[in-house]
Amino acid sequence: MMIAADVGRAILLCSVPVAYVFDALTLGQLYGVAFATGALTVLFDVSDASLFVAIVPRERFVEASSLLNGSRAFSFVAGPTVAGVLVQALSAPGALLVDAFSFVGSGALLARIHPEEPPPDPERGGVMVGLRWVARSPVVRATLLATATINFFNFVFWALFILYVTRTLDVSPGKLGLVLGAGAVGALAGAAVATPVTRRFGVGPVLVAGCVLFTAPLLLVPVATGSEAVVLAYLFFAEFGSGLGVMLLDISAGSIFAAVIPHRLRSRVSGAYTFVNYGVRVLGALVGGLLGSAIGLRPALWIGAAGALLGVLWLLPSPVPRLRELPASAHEAPP
Repeated sequence: MMIAADVGRAILLCSVPVAYVFDALTLGQLYGVAFATGALTVLFDVSDASLFVAIVPRERFVEASSLLNGSRAFSFVAGPTVAGVLVQALSAPGALLVDAFSFVGSGALLARIHPEEPPPDPERGGVMVGLRWVARSPVVRATLLATATINFFNFVFWALFILYVTRTLDVSPGKLGLVLGAGAVGALAGAAVATPVTRRFGVGPVLVAGCVLFTAPLLLVPVATGSEAVVLAYLFFAEFGSGLGVMLLDISAGSIFAAVIPHRLRSRVSGAYTFVNYGVRVLGALVGGLLGSAIGLRPALWIGAAGALLGVLWLLPSPVPRLRELPASAHEAPP
């Protein structure tokens, strides 16, 4: 499934420069390619959750998750630079062609491994089966409620962030790029420290801390005022701290899910989790735009940042803060 998703994305991306060469590229095609590529990416990510536990020993879940998320953070740092060089050297269609071949490379690497996968679950119901399992799991349910709340308000915030920083704070595009780069550097730092911090404090407390560190620094953005240097310092700390926090959150949550979700239900639970989290992002962006128009950018940013921080409250009464080690694997749906 993951190889098919890679091949599909490669073909879709190749269609853009081919259409460009023949002067047949349309806005409709670009919309279609973006939509289909996004759908295949979700399919790839959902399948990846099952592959992860099939090839990684349980005792190395946190370490492996740190490496995977660290590589993702590195791509955030290096990707824009490489993209700029490629566009400059090959033009935008040429850069897309290189991107397409990166998916071919990914598929080729995946074809070299042969994990032992469980047989398909015969139970019907698709995503609804996954949602029912999540509803009965106190650990996964609390984490989903926390991350969904964070994602909703985070997208309220990010729907307005660029506009607020460039127009209200008068930050130039070049300096804004450096600010956003600080977030990627923070993510690299988070991936680097996740394993030792988890060993020291436990996977549950690190998940709780990640929820706080991901969201609390964003409060510095509507606070930012003063000289340009002071404003930029606020923004740098906000982006760096948030990037560090999201890595701690993603790595600890991913490790817990890998341990606790039954293998036969993994794709369904991952699909249900993704469905909820991606759904609230769309709603959050829409609400952010409405709030920005109704009450102004700065008050709306306060709501987005403060609301995201409240997401951690879902975790506090749950078993998550008390998880020092990865929880036992649940072979059946929890009672």
